[in-house]
Amino acid sequence: MVKIAFIGLGVMGYPQAGHLAAKGHELRVFNRTKKKAEAWVKQHGGSAHDTPRDAAQGAEIVFTMVGDDNDIRSVVYGDEGVLGALDKRAILVDHTTASADIARELDLATREKGALFMDAPVSGGQAGAENGILTIMCGGNEETFARAEPIMQAYGRTITHMGPVGAGQLTKMVNQICIAGVVQGLAEAVNFALAARLDTDRVLATISKGAAQSWQMENRWKTMVEGKFDFGFAVDWMRKDLRIAIEEARHNGAPLPIIAAVDQLYRMVQQQGGSRYDTSSLIVNLRKP
Repeated sequence: MVKIAFIGLGVMGYPQAGHLAAKGHELRVFNRTKKKAEAWVKQHGGSAHDTPRDAAQGAEIVFTMVGDDNDIRSVVYGDEGVLGALDKRAILVDHTTASADIARELDLATREKGALFMDAPVSGGQAGAENGILTIMCGGNEETFARAEPIMQAYGRTITHMGPVGAGQLTKMVNQICIAGVVQGLAEAVNFALAARLDTDRVLATISKGAAQSWQMENRWKTMVEGKFDFGFAVDWMRKDLRIAIEEARHNGAPLPIIAAVDQLYRMVQQQGGSRYDTSSLIVNLRKP
């Protein structure tokens, strides 16, 4: 079994770390809200620590799952950061959805310590984390991936080496671009069916068996009709992810006209009090009171 540090026990990290503990690994955990780390230890064993550096002491692999680029920096750098405790040949794996730039930055910082780094953002949401069936997109060298991949099988169903450092984050951007466009199209389609007074159950059950089929349609059309938007991945988080993709697109020259528009539509949801709604809530912009 492997000595592991897990930094960040939010809605994703908490169950991910739990799956690692269930496999028998020795876990040292850190969370900004210490009570949550203590609750995790009470449920799963292991030990809770006061700083990321304390948690990372002696770890063969350190996982981080936090919010954004600056959140990653706050747990990696400084006197209390993970970097100060990384042993030579230890691996830092960042599961945060963040920029490709921060991935490259962390790669340089870990190499200066003689350690290894891999960016490994995930897709599948809270349900995927809880059920251990996440899709994990990895950027790093072959050696790092080969060592980390068997460990991540505890919570990943599809784990793919996408290329060098940064490639995992770039792939996650592609993922979010696809989702945002599909959800807006589905919102417009569902609203159109309702306005036309069609039997939405029959309509969606029929078209979901053809070329219009998508995961979002299969899993969210009914709750969109019902106005239920409490299924995990929040609008605030999606806007963060779209911001990262839009910023990257400015550098690589790829136009994102639909995504720029959908980002503003999510802003409208936020303005209506839907910051914590899940991403299927785009339909609230279309439904008449």
